[in-house]
Amino acid sequence: LEDKDPKRLFEGEAILRRLIRLGVLDEEKQDLNYVLGLKVEDFLERRLQTLVFKLGLARSIHHARVLIRQRHIRVRKQVVNIPSFVVRLDSQKHIDFSLTSPYGGGRPGRVKRKNSKKVKSGGGVEDEGEESD
Repeated sequence: LEDKDPKRLFEGEAILRRLIRLGVLDEEKQDLNYVLGLKVEDFLERRLQTLVFKLGLARSIHHARVLIRQRHIRVRKQVVNIPSFVVRLDSQKHIDFSLTSPYGGGRPGRVKRKNSKKVKSGGGVEDEGEESD
């Protein structure tokens, strides 16, 4: 389309706004020519799975995926269990552990509850490293 075409101006501005809000495009690069220079990696960097790993909430990219699928991660107040969730730029600083998750201060997990029940009943947890002769 021509540079001054109203459809190009309207839709071009909409695309630029959307890409900037997603964090794929920098605010300094507000031009349609920069959109053509975007790579797949720019979009993959905005996935929740990648951001959870880069923020240090997970030990690996695979661990991040498991945490997300098991509903341990929230974005703002919403628990998200989709690893391919595209995180907006303004929501990025609100990625945290879920309030109901054992990682986020919720109820302890199954194994920890079982072990604490053993300790309370006086059974004690035996160390496997020590052997009696």
